[in-house]
Amino acid sequence: MRTLLRSLIFTLSVFGFQFLQGQVVTTSSMIDELIDLRKLSEYPNPGFHSIQYSSYDRRTVSPDIPGWFSNSDGFGGEPIPGFAEVLKTPDAKGIGEYLICDVKGPGAIVRLWTAQISGDLTVYLDQEKVPLYNGPAQPFFLHTYEALLKENPRNEWTGSINQNMASYYPIPFSKGCRMVYKGQLSDLHFYHVQLRLYDSGAKVKTFRIEDIKDGKTRLDHAASVLTEPFKYLDTVLFDAAYETIWLKPGEKKLVKSLKGSAGIKRIASFITAQNMDKALRQTLIDIRFDGSPSGQVQSPIGDFFGAAPGINPYESLPFTVFDDGRMVCRYFMPFKDSAQIFMENMGDQEVTVVAKFVTEPYEWKDDISMHFRARWRVDHELLADPRQVKDIPYLLIRGKGRMVGAACYLLNPTSVPSSSGNWWGEGDEKIFIDDNLKPSFIGTGSEDYYNYAWSDESLFDYGYCGQPRNDGPANRGFITNYRWHVLDNIPFEKGFDFFMELYSHRVVEHFSYARMIYTYALPGAHDDHMPITKSDVRHLLLPADWWPEAAGASGNSIFYQVETLLSKPKNIKLVEDPMWSAKQMVLWSPESKSESLTIFLPASKTGKFRINMTVARTAGAGKMQIFLDNKLMKFNGSEITDVSTPYRSVARNISSDNVELTEGMHVLTIKSAGDQLLPIGLDFIWMQIL
Repeated sequence: MRTLLRSLIFTLSVFGFQFLQGQVVTTSSMIDELIDLRKLSEYPNPGFHSIQYSSYDRRTVSPDIPGWFSNSDGFGGEPIPGFAEVLKTPDAKGIGEYLICDVKGPGAIVRLWTAQISGDLTVYLDQEKVPLYNGPAQPFFLHTYEALLKENPRNEWTGSINQNMASYYPIPFSKGCRMVYKGQLSDLHFYHVQLRLYDSGAKVKTFRIEDIKDGKTRLDHAASVLTEPFKYLDTVLFDAAYETIWLKPGEKKLVKSLKGSAGIKRIASFITAQNMDKALRQTLIDIRFDGSPSGQVQSPIGDFFGAAPGINPYESLPFTVFDDGRMVCRYFMPFKDSAQIFMENMGDQEVTVVAKFVTEPYEWKDDISMHFRARWRVDHELLADPRQVKDIPYLLIRGKGRMVGAACYLLNPTSVPSSSGNWWGEGDEKIFIDDNLKPSFIGTGSEDYYNYAWSDESLFDYGYCGQPRNDGPANRGFITNYRWHVLDNIPFEKGFDFFMELYSHRVVEHFSYARMIYTYALPGAHDDHMPITKSDVRHLLLPADWWPEAAGASGNSIFYQVETLLSKPKNIKLVEDPMWSAKQMVLWSPESKSESLTIFLPASKTGKFRINMTVARTAGAGKMQIFLDNKLMKFNGSEITDVSTPYRSVARNISSDNVELTEGMHVLTIKSAGDQLLPIGLDFIWMQIL
């Protein structure tokens, strides 16, 4: 009996110790975390804090010291090397060694990002003499496991575990991680390294290359879910009943009241209104947990689902938006006693909301379970000015919890048509955790935070990041970016402050900057959220009339509206919209293969030119070939230009090879190049003198 009692006491003590210390962290357990949204709703056990090492400009020290907005962050030749330490000064060939990070204790690599990094990288785990990796830096940053296996990137992990220019291959370690870069400081060396640093005593099993083979089934499953989350995760929606809510202008309704301890597993919504863009911004969702007098979730419904402005289809792990307007949220939202979901119409039109709310049983755990929070805010009429860079606050929260996502919704009414010149996001994220006066995260550019680079205008969506809207040309117009922090979530024990610099290439007036932060927090947390006003949710429009400006990469250009250059136009119509220069775009709908569109193009002098065209990429559009003086030209390196896009119309630039022209009139001829005769949209042409 005594032996049995001692055995029972020992078992209970071990179980209690493991509960206090958390389960053992392994590569497999972290792979599972890649797609575990439910786990985010409980404070991490074992506990950890997050830190990011990056190539940020080291003159960024404090907001009250010159250099706070410095921007030399990986291009090469920065005044202070963008590393933690210079280990070996450059040799005769200019090659030196530089410390990226050297952390002690248990932890894990959870995110790597690079726009481009030359040189070599050496990675040591647990102070071992033999490195885990020693080779070219870029493959490790983008396709970590394949680099370790010395393989080419695997298709099933590209776009899933790797997402655009970031990778989420987990690498846990029990005693430490050291990363050393070897290369020339004059070369490009952009990098982010995000780490978890676990509490002392946490049990972490150090990564070994064999873990990749052992975890392949898990990895492939996680990759499939990240690629097609609706397919793998949303069968629960088909059994749930719909709620239909009619909202008159100014009306607010309680649309769902839940009692008992449970969790909201899915919210699916579909909105109809005469003007959908207005309805998605002016219909608010307000979710209150456990008797809170105000919503822990307060946001325009379109922004909450990452769809704003308007419907912009994308698929990610926490959210999916379909082109028919259906929107799905998968963040798990637990509550102890009750939950209430309100919706409010702050617009001037009637709105119908069809919604599903899927719940499941959940046992609330005091000091562990957390309420989901989503906070939206906006600033209109900002002046974006590179001489007056601003820290834009996303959220300041006090309490204990973790940050799990961010999104921004911008109106950039610039008149410059090129990315170099109309870019809004040179600014870095700055994230302060707890009582630290120094940011735990300083980034290298707004797009780098959102997992892309080079002010890319492309529409893309991945499990954790995306740009579902970017009107163009380049980065003009309405822009939406999102990033969800799942494996790379950021815990805080006392508080969390998130800022993003607004740092534009040129002066832009009337800039609008809306943004969201998604967190979980223990009851009692409070933040700097302000009540949403009608002025906040005003209906935004592009300037009614604009004309392209020769600046940045469009400098030394002369612009021509296509409609003013046409000779004997046939089968064209002018499409009016403030998105297009001078409010008009030429839409040509050829009726035969022999038909062509003739454009007279003047050259202001004899010399070398680049011919740029701003075209309309639209759903159902065709392909074209472009001839200059009867000679087939290449635009963007191709003899055939496809101007189709799956959903939303966007303005995009195409550029010819450099050409020698004599002063006077030349002829551009546009011909349909597809198997079908489909419309082709042309906005304006710019002749760039080289």
